[in-house]
Amino acid sequence: METQRPRLSLPRILEMNLGFLGLQFSFGLQQGNMGPIYSYLGADEAQLPILSLAGPLTGLIIQPIIGAMSDKTGGKWGRRTPYFLVGAVLCCLGLFLMPLSASIVMAVSLLWVLDAGNNITMEPYRAYVSDRLNPDQRQAGFLTQSAFTGFAQMLAFATPALLVGLGMNQDWVDSHNIPYTVRIVFWVGAVLSLSTILWSVLRVPELPLTAAERRHIEAQPKGAAATLAEIWNAIGDMPVAMRKLGLMSLFQWFGMSGYWTYAVYSIGRSVYHTSEANSSAFHSAVLTNGLVAAFYNFIAFVSAFLMVPLVRRTGPGPLHAACLAAGGLGMLALPHISSVSLLFLPAIGVGLAWGSIMGNPYAILTNSIPPARTGVYMGIFNMMIVIPMLLFAVLMSTLNLGFVNLGFGAYANLLGNDPRNMLTVCGVCLILAAVAVLWVREGRADATAPQLALD
Repeated sequence: METQRPRLSLPRILEMNLGFLGLQFSFGLQQGNMGPIYSYLGADEAQLPILSLAGPLTGLIIQPIIGAMSDKTGGKWGRRTPYFLVGAVLCCLGLFLMPLSASIVMAVSLLWVLDAGNNITMEPYRAYVSDRLNPDQRQAGFLTQSAFTGFAQMLAFATPALLVGLGMNQDWVDSHNIPYTVRIVFWVGAVLSLSTILWSVLRVPELPLTAAERRHIEAQPKGAAATLAEIWNAIGDMPVAMRKLGLMSLFQWFGMSGYWTYAVYSIGRSVYHTSEANSSAFHSAVLTNGLVAAFYNFIAFVSAFLMVPLVRRTGPGPLHAACLAAGGLGMLALPHISSVSLLFLPAIGVGLAWGSIMGNPYAILTNSIPPARTGVYMGIFNMMIVIPMLLFAVLMSTLNLGFVNLGFGAYANLLGNDPRNMLTVCGVCLILAAVAVLWVREGRADATAPQLALD
């Protein structure tokens, strides 16, 4: 039996998740701009996945550790709040400096800082929802986070095009070929990343630990060795539902990684007939990709709310499978479209998939793991996200260091350096993920209903 928490109204659930607005605005900026920034600074398309390793590697290392540490944190500031704040400050710093990058090395280094901040904040934020809400409210909590993800990333992708619409020249660049529209939107993100986290923790603070929870924390061994041992033991004790979600995550996140990395380059070729990063046509492709991404994030924002009543009838598993299949079909169609206006049709499917990805798997997960280990299991679940991203980076990239080549170079050798072929692979991966999630019977309505009724 879990400790009963005070029930929260929907406005309060929205406030507690407002920090996701700033956090996901930051992720949206990375998805839409890091590839082009590397290209502006002289990187080759085949190098992009390996240059973006900061996200998956920091997630692989940081999130399980932060999760295990936050489970054992019992200070006056709470279990999760200290990590929110440290991560938000690092994220703010990375966002402010990124558009000032003068070289690929500088941009890569700042991406490590930015992703470290994002990951330090992300995992405790997931655990915070589980800590603060009763089981029957958690689906609403995670789907609210999904809604904020869609809304924040919609703003992040749309703002550069909005600035151009207000009169900024899309070809106005600094001495390192980075457009000033990118600089402004990153600085907006720096403000949001810190201010929204502060709003959440001040308006909806963590609940005080119960005497039993405090005794449990005090009884746990401390130190680095104990933290690593806790992660290892938790992996060994992993619930069946969580193990089954691993196969889904493999296909799901491999496909999303490829889409985020190469969608803009696919649009550049199919719509604007260019592969030249410093051309005006490519700047147009970046802005168009931003509008398409803003649209699919709007779909994710709206669909996340619409999923709340649907998920009670079907369970999160079948609903997630349907959304993933829609996203896969959208990715398969996108490379074959040469009209800007028609690009928004496949984006509907991508938006449904993205809205579901950020909510439904976590609804399955949190009702399957012990509350005392929420933080560490959220961190381990993130490993199931970042390992496919690492696999994508290694398989697709070739990075010549003079004495060794890193990566297999599948982007060049198997896909012919054509990003449209990459999007076809991504579509197939999401459809395979849809099939895999149907294997997770714990995500069905008849399996989740008894747990949602827990008091």
